[in-house]
Amino acid sequence: MAGMISYDIVIVGGGPAGLAAAVSAKKAGTDSILIIERDKELGGILNQCIHNGFGLHTFKEELTGPEYAYRFIEQVYDLGIEYKLDTMVMDISNDKVVTAMNRTEGMFQVKAGAVILAMGCRERPRGALNIPGYRPAGIYSAGTAQRLVNMEGYMPGREVVILGSGDIGLIMARRMTFEGAIVKVVAELMPFSGGLKRNIVQCLDDYGIPLKLSHTIVDIEGKERVSAVTIAEVGPDMKPIPGTEERYTCDTLLLSTGLIPENELSRGAGVEMNPVTNGPAVNEILETSIPGVFACGNVLHVHDLVDYVSEEATRAGANAAAYVQSGCKDAKEGGDIKLIATEGARYTVPGTINVSRMEDNLTVRFRVGAVFKDSYVSVYFDDERVQHRKKRIMAPGEMEQIILQKKKLQECPDLKTITIKIEAE
Repeated sequence: MAGMISYDIVIVGGGPAGLAAAVSAKKAGTDSILIIERDKELGGILNQCIHNGFGLHTFKEELTGPEYAYRFIEQVYDLGIEYKLDTMVMDISNDKVVTAMNRTEGMFQVKAGAVILAMGCRERPRGALNIPGYRPAGIYSAGTAQRLVNMEGYMPGREVVILGSGDIGLIMARRMTFEGAIVKVVAELMPFSGGLKRNIVQCLDDYGIPLKLSHTIVDIEGKERVSAVTIAEVGPDMKPIPGTEERYTCDTLLLSTGLIPENELSRGAGVEMNPVTNGPAVNEILETSIPGVFACGNVLHVHDLVDYVSEEATRAGANAAAYVQSGCKDAKEGGDIKLIATEGARYTVPGTINVSRMEDNLTVRFRVGAVFKDSYVSVYFDDERVQHRKKRIMAPGEMEQIILQKKKLQECPDLKTITIKIEAE
């Protein structure tokens, strides 16, 4: 193994989160930055997302995924930020030593003043779905199919059924239609879609593709290649209802059954995890339970818009830069306030707040666990309700947020908890 090298900040992942964090840290005055990316190019998952709809918040214009990524890649080039491609991080120790390897350097170690976790997320594996039937060719995750079509130039099939209504699956329904395939149905186990409303409209409704909620696949036919699938309606217990079966002939089955933050490295380092998001538990500066280790983007919690990933990563980069510039010292004063998500709200990011370190306005993001119509997002300081905002509709597929003001929290020096809940009135 080569001798250890040192950087002020090491960023694991060169996708949208890692790029935005690096640019932010550099602009905040830290020059010694290294991005480590396992793929052959920067940009992450955005390189295969050739559809538009990115950048409306960040750049006030509509971009494709590669265009959005290149806006940040160009800044990395212009700012002279170092990066290593085709390099796999093997381990992160709790004293911030990053062990990585690639073909040219072999295995090497980097001592970091601060580490930013930006590894993104992966698709939920099909093996967890327990679908009866054979295991033939023609079954792909939606993301794999997206890469095959958009980057490799291969067409997975011509008659398609999609299980799961996550955003990637919805977008691939439209993409496969563009390429001449017939998408017969999108089946979703839950009584609500896991994707954005705009994607349901633009990718399914506009092309007459049916979305069947509370349905799942109960049989897969075909030995060499999938030839048909059978779907059935499920009851409140999520079990198929006999007599509701529908059979669809197809040569391709795409699975869009959710995303999981990529946190094997985080767990190996001993980072405390949030059991709901499967990402690190972080405080108001996006710092994990290990001082000097920060997390942002989809490795922290799965986002609905890449613009929010970039916004969050920009904060993480600036905070990591402030940490190393302070001599890696904790600048907080007083105790932490715990954030609690309950009664319809599933989680919050961050999970704790220290008022002395927070910005003037702090965005707290969360998701709901079901579809709520004409309900209220309520915020309680201990037992006192301080926010009560009506929302026409809230759904699990779209992130919600509240804004907390530092001056309001400073007026409550003995505050212990902030609770977010969904109320009917």
